[in-house]
Amino acid sequence: MAEAVESYLIAVYGAYAVISVGLTIWIARTLFKNGSVFLEEVFADNPRMAEAVNRLLVVGFYLVNLGYASLILKAEGSATMTEAVEVLSSKLGLLLLSLALMHFTNLLVFHRIRRRAKLAVLPPPVAPQMRIDPRTERAEEEMSAQRQRRRAVAEVSA
Repeated sequence: MAEAVESYLIAVYGAYAVISVGLTIWIARTLFKNGSVFLEEVFADNPRMAEAVNRLLVVGFYLVNLGYASLILKAEGSATMTEAVEVLSSKLGLLLLSLALMHFTNLLVFHRIRRRAKLAVLPPPVAPQMRIDPRTERAEEEMSAQRQRRRAVAEVSA
């Protein structure tokens, strides 16, 4: 019985490894290809920087996802083929959720980089189109009170 459990588990490990590495590579290539277009816009003045940032993001993506895939590899034994498929399904589901989280994190990073780049090239704000006279009755009273305080300070200083 223990031998059957172990054989199912080895099949689950093998299938999980192949599928998780394949998914990670496919998603990383997609991010690399589509991210390069985006980063070229952000780093229009320095295309080498866009390429370097894109490669660094992909390397980080590989490291995090393959590391996480390795961490969640361990599974309990499976006595039947059905249990083995369920274990494989839960492991792949967890991995896919982590890949989705990393994908949306990359999108957030791209969005912030792009927003900062666009803010740097915005035109200056528009000059005021209307002027409101601050000389209301209350403002006049406050200005008068300030003048009196200045005179009192000047008299004391002299």
